[in-house]
Amino acid sequence: MYLKFAAVRDELNMREQLMTFRARTLRANAKVMGAKSSLIAAAVVALATLAGCATPPPAGDKEAMAAFNDANDPLEPLNRYFFEVNRGFDHLLLRPISEIYRGALPDFARNSVRSFVNNLETPGIFVHDVLQGEQDRAAESFARFTGNTALGPLGLNDVVAGDNPKNPDAGIPFHNEDFGQTLAVWGMAPGPYLMVPFVGPSNVRDAFGLAVNYYINPINYIVHEDKRFAFSLGRTIVRGIDTRSRNIESFDEIERGAIDFYATVRSLYRQYRASEIGNGRGPVNPLPEMSEELEEDNDAERVSSAIK
Repeated sequence: MYLKFAAVRDELNMREQLMTFRARTLRANAKVMGAKSSLIAAAVVALATLAGCATPPPAGDKEAMAAFNDANDPLEPLNRYFFEVNRGFDHLLLRPISEIYRGALPDFARNSVRSFVNNLETPGIFVHDVLQGEQDRAAESFARFTGNTALGPLGLNDVVAGDNPKNPDAGIPFHNEDFGQTLAVWGMAPGPYLMVPFVGPSNVRDAFGLAVNYYINPINYIVHEDKRFAFSLGRTIVRGIDTRSRNIESFDEIERGAIDFYATVRSLYRQYRASEIGNGRGPVNPLPEMSEELEEDNDAERVSSAIK
């Protein structure tokens, strides 16, 4: 009886040891597979990055190398891919919604929407005016926000701008600022060109500034923390639809006249940003989708002259 009990005990011990060995082996294999998976994932990311990089021309071709450096677009293949993604998004969603918006609302209603959203962005613009040392423009931003909020009312009408066709300089027009412009004024280089999905053309400096803008605008802090992002995103979406609705024909004109639409947008974006950073002292804003100052009736002629 004792011998049988001892035999059963020994068999159970052997099974326990065997199960322990198998568990250790499985854990070791899992670690090896995890390491391999990490290496594979890293390799895929590296290959994707390399595949998205533009190949520089031969060093001996000085003209081609100068053009490559001037474009400052080392991720051009990847940027072109996202450019087509953005075009698809525009054709399938943004433009149809903008056309419906323009057709459904009369001009005065759309002007109220634009004035209301611009007014909500003005406190952030005031902060950037101060950070850039632009005292006069900071005073204008402060006067615009207080005046349009009180008399608009709530910015629904841009009463401070005047909108007087006989004397367009009588009021204080809207101007835009963002952290990308502030960084430029502080001396930061733009960095490589980027095509941001669902946002549009940018660069490293402006893309970083776009993220920081969310935290700089004081208007975001009037709502609860849980709703701040939605509040900011909602303003961005409404502003994008309104701006797109005002430049449908103009953007079509640019696309029809461009040999390489991607390169044209890249060039026009840089001209536009140079104008904004220089507070209008640079080239005329040539890219209507990103300029809120261009009027619908004059857009096509100004853009055509800029392209020619």
